[in-house]
Amino acid sequence: MITKLGEKATHLFLKYMPNAFVFAILLTLITGLGALIWLEATPLKVIQSWYDGFFDLLGFAMQIVLIIITGFSIALSPIIKKGIDKLARKINSPNQVYIVVLVVGGLLCLVSFGWAIITAVFARELAKRVKGINYPYLVACVYVSLGSWVLGLSSSIPLLLNTENNYLLEANVLSELIPTSSTLGSTLNMVMIIFSIVIIPIIMWALRPKKNNQKELIDLLLSNEETNQITIKEEANSLKLPFHSVSDFLNNNKYLQAIIVLMGLTFIVNHFYSRGFDLNFNIMIFIFIIVGLALHKTPMRYVIAMKRSSTNVSGILFQYPFYAGIMGIMLYTGLGNKLGELMASAATMETYPFFAYLTGSVVNFAIPSAGGEFAIVGPSIINAVKEIGAGLPPEQITEMISRASLSVAYGESLSNLMQPFYLLLIMPVMGAETNLQARDIMGYLLIPFVLFFAIQVIMITWVPI
Repeated sequence: MITKLGEKATHLFLKYMPNAFVFAILLTLITGLGALIWLEATPLKVIQSWYDGFFDLLGFAMQIVLIIITGFSIALSPIIKKGIDKLARKINSPNQVYIVVLVVGGLLCLVSFGWAIITAVFARELAKRVKGINYPYLVACVYVSLGSWVLGLSSSIPLLLNTENNYLLEANVLSELIPTSSTLGSTLNMVMIIFSIVIIPIIMWALRPKKNNQKELIDLLLSNEETNQITIKEEANSLKLPFHSVSDFLNNNKYLQAIIVLMGLTFIVNHFYSRGFDLNFNIMIFIFIIVGLALHKTPMRYVIAMKRSSTNVSGILFQYPFYAGIMGIMLYTGLGNKLGELMASAATMETYPFFAYLTGSVVNFAIPSAGGEFAIVGPSIINAVKEIGAGLPPEQITEMISRASLSVAYGESLSNLMQPFYLLLIMPVMGAETNLQARDIMGYLLIPFVLFFAIQVIMITWVPI
């Protein structure tokens, strides 16, 4: 029965789910219409807000692109390929692939959601070696594993609450910092981690398609060019001149690259020594670059690896501004704040975690960035929690704020299963040289979304903080 429901959901998404870019256009129009009707904003105000936000994510988009291509370039190195080959020889069935990818991906993304690119490369390599894998479902598994980031070291909302002089403190929404021990280290978050790493893989295994239906990776490749591609080392050698030259000496010089690697490693060690485990996008990208340089050994090999890694990132480059435009409408017309106030006003002592969770889920469709979303709805939710808890001891109010903030984060992360924005992080690797689109993947995520939603609502309401 579950298999049939999954097949029907997949068929519905194939029939009705448009291209991810069209999805962004529709969200733009819906958000703009909401501002026009609900806030009675003028058409020019909506359009101006759309433009004002259009370029707000350019820095973030470039970070995502660099995470993808630098992480992918590491996976293309000989030593990583050998490691994947060695591990793949111990995994010989589709069932094992699905479980391993979900567990490994969940653990990696607890460190940083940028590490989802490593999961994607790993999963694709397994798909080349193991027969019978339903490849679109495997992509869905990689995407599901990405959700654990909100529980880990790069979770933006808990980190914000513990950041000195953050905007919540400056606006007197918070009176003091909330340490990560009260959020990421809470009992609730620990239970969520167990759910993500242990229970979700079991649920996804139970929901797996029983047949691949001609959807193996080899069936979806547009050509067999990938399997016949020469190695990076061979391509680098083919570019050498037939005679000795200074240019070839420099292009293939290991010592030049080693100096840069040494400089980079020095900075990385000093960074973590002086700042503790301060893991952010910039240091992640820098680590990926330095590791890639070390693994590829020469400048020319690294150039070739980066060229191969950069061939499928166009979706990010032109779609992120449109999502930033949606965020601009939500932010500059006041629509996001209004929505946050509406959700918060309906909350009670018993229901505030649910409404915070629901707010995170709904607003994420228009603002698919946890930090950006919380900047808009966070103050309304925190103020509502303080009002609901008026008269309670300060430590209990802090616990309520922690629960509400985590609920927003969990809701935002889960609704990504129905929002293809972050699928753009996965598809440059998983979808390379295929005709896969978001609609081929999203149908496999509908039933998990419904199940996970119900389970997480119970957890945020009843599990101790």
